[in-house]
Amino acid sequence: MAVTVRIPTPLRSLTKGQEQVSADGSTVRAVIDNLEQKHPGMKERLLDEKGIRRFVNLYLGDEDVRFLEGLDTPLQAGAELSIIPAIAGG
Repeated sequence: MAVTVRIPTPLRSLTKGQEQVSADGSTVRAVIDNLEQKHPGMKERLLDEKGIRRFVNLYLGDEDVRFLEGLDTPLQAGAELSIIPAIAGG
């Protein structure tokens, strides 16, 4: 099933400048694995050994997947997953 993934500017070098790409998968984890196949290097920028990197947010529509089922959040065909880098500062 196809999902639209919105790509932030810092990661567009991996998608040849595309601001959104299509990926297949029934969960967030499966979509990230599919993104890695299509755009090598994406997975290591999104995930670490603990799961979603601390300064990366993944939103399914308006919901942060951390508050849903994390990487196991189910996705429907046509869903929109947004990758949003966290802003830190002081």
